[in-house]
Formats: sequence, C-alpha cells, structure tokens
Amino acid sequence: MQTGGIFPVVIFSDIYNNRKLMDPKPQEDSGTKTVSDSRFVPAFPASTMTRMTESFGLDLSSRRCVLVNGPIIIGSGPSGLATAACLKEQGVPFVILERADCIASLWQRRTYDRLKLHLPKQFCQLPRLPFPADYPEYPTRRQFIEYLESYAKYFDISPRFNQTVLSARFDETCGLWRVRAVDAGGDRTAEIEYIGRWLVAATGENAEKVVPDFQGLAEFGGSISHVCDYKSGREYAGKRVLVVGCGNSGMEVSLDLCQHNAFPSMVVRNSVHVLPREVCGKSTFELAVLLMKWLPLWLADRIILILSWLVLGNIEKYGLRKPCNGPLELKNTTGRTPVLDAGALEKIKSGEITIVPGVKRFLHGKVELVDGRIIEIDSAILATGYRSNVPSWLQGSDFFSKDGIPKQPFPNSWKGKSGLYAVGFTKKGLSGASFDAARIAKDIGKLWKEETRQQKRLGACHRRCISQF
Repeated sequence: MQTGGIFPVVIFSDIYNNRKLMDPKPQEDSGTKTVSDSRFVPAFPASTMTRMTESFGLDLSSRRCVLVNGPIIIGSGPSGLATAACLKEQGVPFVILERADCIASLWQRRTYDRLKLHLPKQFCQLPRLPFPADYPEYPTRRQFIEYLESYAKYFDISPRFNQTVLSARFDETCGLWRVRAVDAGGDRTAEIEYIGRWLVAATGENAEKVVPDFQGLAEFGGSISHVCDYKSGREYAGKRVLVVGCGNSGMEVSLDLCQHNAFPSMVVRNSVHVLPREVCGKSTFELAVLLMKWLPLWLADRIILILSWLVLGNIEKYGLRKPCNGPLELKNTTGRTPVLDAGALEKIKSGEITIVPGVKRFLHGKVELVDGRIIEIDSAILATGYRSNVPSWLQGSDFFSKDGIPKQPFPNSWKGKSGLYAVGFTKKGLSGASFDAARIAKDIGKLWKEETRQQKRLGACHRRCISQF
C-alpha cells in the first residue's frame, strides 16, 4: 500500500553527526525505508523539529535515534498485527517492535500442543481477513499460528524483531514519544531510541507469566514448571503431577496428563464457573452473545447456568464451587473467564483427575494442602496465569494501573493522552482487540490525513514562493 511517498523511519542522529548509520538487520516494511538524508525529516512540522533539536541536543550525537513518521507499535501478537492491518487500510505507515524473533511468540513458544481456540473461529478472526473456509470451528494452535503468519504476509507486515523495549516516555518538550530498545538478538549494550508521534501498547494482558512464591519450593526436589513451558503429557507418563490452577489451561493440562497415563491432582482454591463448550450443538459463547443482545445480563446468566446444569449436572459435589455472581457478570466486572469444558470434567467425575484445595507449602517430594493433608507428588505445573508487563517499561503515564491494565474499562480503554493507545487489554479476547485496533487506526488515520494535507499545502506554497525568484 502506498503512503504518499513519506517514509516512516528515518535514522535521525546522523543529521547531527554527519555520518552514515546502518539500520540493524533492516527489513522490508511496506512503505518503510531507512535513510540518512535530512530531506525526509520535514515530514514532521518544522516547530516539532525545532523542539526536538532543543530537547535532544547532544543526546542525539551519542545514541542511535530512529525517527518514526507514524505510530510505534510495541508487540506483534494478534493485537499488534490487527492494529497494523487497520493502519495499512488508513494509509498510515508504522513500525512494530517485537522482543522475540517471530510474530505471536506467546502462541508459537508458550502454548501446549493440544491447545485449540476455546471460541468458534468467527469470534477469533482479525480485521479484514477471515479464517480459511476449510478450518474447523475450533482451530488448533498450529492452524491459528498459520493464520497469523498468513495475516502478516497478506498485509505486508514486517516487525522489527529482537527489539526489547527498555522504556517508553512522552517528551513534553518536543511533543513526541521516546522508546528505548536494545537488540535482544545481538549487542544488548547498543541502545536504539525510536521517536514518534504515537505509541501503541500492544503487548497485551499475557506478556509475563505469574509464578507464586510458595513456601518450600527450594526443598521440593521434583520438577516445577509454569504452564507456558508445558508442551505435552508424554514426559509425565506414570508420574503424580500437581496442577496448580483450575482455569482453562489448568483443566486442559490435567486432561492431557490423563490421556498420557499420568496421575494429576488439580488445585482449586476459589469458586469457578465450568460451562459446556456447546449446548445442543451450538457454542455456549455464541449463545451468550445472542442472549445478551436481547436480555438483561442477570437473565442471560440465569439461562446459561440452567442450560449448563442440564448438560453437566451438579458439579459442586466434585469440589467445583460456583461463584455467587453469574459467569457473564463476573467476566464483565472482574475479567475472570469461565472454563469451557473440553473433556476434563468427565475425568474429574471418574476420579482420574483429583480435586484438591489450596497449597500451604511444598515439602521434599510432597505438598501440604491448606486442609492439612499431605500428598506425595513427582512434579508440579503452575497454571497460575499471566500478567501485563506494561509497568516495567511505560514511564510517566497514569493511563495504566499498577497491574498494567488501562484504568478505564472497555469500551473506553483504547485511548490515553499525548498519542498513547492500548490494544489487547480489554479482557474481551481477540474480538475485543480487533474492535480496539479498528478504533485506534481510525483515530490516528484522521490526524495523519489532516497533517498530510496541511504539509502538502505548505509545500505547494513554498514552491510558488521559490518560483517568484
């Protein structure tokens, strides 16, 4: 897609140093070009350039600075890719910074083999490109990765890989965002500073694993791993495995362990909603969306719970207590996702998956539970979730909470101040990320087009003045 001949990336420090700087591991972004010629710099207003000179001064002579004539997107997961595709549609150039060496590293590197999308594919597709027609209703992990790779190829999205962001802050003096990064695949001491008008945080809610600090972990002696490192139950065959956590990941890992002849015990500390994935051949999620469209939330919750009871029976007698609030209300108020049963409940009913209460402490080859029982285990898998990493790199902004989630709830969580945007933090899954991506691109696109028209008018006026002499 053409972008009016204005390139989004300019190596800026050589304007001050009067030397050519090579772009590290250059990639062929659509509409992206690395140059060392100051004629591309006036794509920014002259007043901005003056403020940049005053703000950076000698800083530019000692650090690689990349001027981005468009948004800087941090993260190339589904949220970052969706935003990039929508920006392409608006004709806005951009740069994506990705800490890994591939897109969607969470899906490619930190998911287990048996994983499938929990929702029907029509609720998980990204903007402007549906899933292939021959994909099943619930695509596998591998199929979803292939879809994301084809999505990036279709929209000609080429992130800058191995770029670990150290910090991002808005510089009030020049009115631009300054993003410091290092090359994770090379010299980590060589910093690059990306400078641009807009910053899009697309690292999402699941950027870092959560590992509780259990008492006695050091003396346990067995293997302990987070679910992000789990691939298959093959290596656990014949072993007694404690799965800490009863969300969708904990349930599926416990099921996978059973299918590979392991003996899982699953820790259930709190109440949890377990719903059938389908009711009468129709997706429970799709049914919930339909009910919420026509009925108040409390009534939709009541219907979902009645249908769930008819399909699954009374699951509380197996140690799975239901929360006081309905699954839809709980999701809306706290972001807690109900478990969509993929077969684990049958194993719980048969006793192949044992339900146990919370962990008090680990002992050598054992674990003590909060009810005083001590059980022998060989391994533990922590299905304890993920968290946002935004607080570790975003500076000087109160848009995000200390937990790295926008303070404003959906649908107002996508836009902050000074050109800051957030995508993938709605707790609404891929459909929520796609919704925000389209809004962000439309908002930036409007500003981009207004400024482009103004620059063209100024350029035409300048040429007319020159022609008078």
